[in-house]
Amino acid sequence: MSRILIIGGHGKVALLLAPLLVARGDDVTSVIRNPEHSDEVAATGAVPLVADVESLDVSGMAALFDGHDAIVWSAGAGGGTAARTYAVDRDAAIRSMDAALAAGVRRYVMVSYFGARLDHGVPEGNGFYAYAEAKAAADEQLRASGLDWTIVAPSALTLHDPTGLIDPDASESGAVSRADVAAVVAAALASPSSVGRTIRFNKGEVPIAEALER
Repeated sequence: MSRILIIGGHGKVALLLAPLLVARGDDVTSVIRNPEHSDEVAATGAVPLVADVESLDVSGMAALFDGHDAIVWSAGAGGGTAARTYAVDRDAAIRSMDAALAAGVRRYVMVSYFGARLDHGVPEGNGFYAYAEAKAAADEQLRASGLDWTIVAPSALTLHDPTGLIDPDASESGAVSRADVAAVVAAALASPSSVGRTIRFNKGEVPIAEALER
């Protein structure tokens, strides 16, 4: 059994991830900002924990993380203003890495997206620019953090049923179900082979466990 903390616990991927972890015997806590989401999160088998990571400093986050074995960052500003996107997707995410180190929680899985990179190519006037910049900065910081990190970078997300199959060798972004993204995160948490890797993927034909062992 592992003690796993999911940040952004009411997100669509997180709500699919928590029951996968609980079913295999993990002890899951899901951090949420809105207490009205507590019942929905509890229904997944996770313990809801109300906290606003946007406003917490490193020591406040470290207090949340203490005693856990792994952190999953699945939070995001959700298409808000550019300022809030930077505050959550970049600044809070980076503080969470420092907090994980401070709390002695070395395993960290970041849910990112397929095109996240410093040379993302999104024009500055595009509404997606702030998100692309924020995720690129957070991912780069994670790679340099010294944590045992994995970046899960799916293509466009769908609500299709899970297949258990992905294409980890895709050169261009396509689509993949949120359920399969959740399964990749769960598998990554259990796979030492995923440490230090950025896993970009579409839906495909390769079983998830096999893809993570490549």
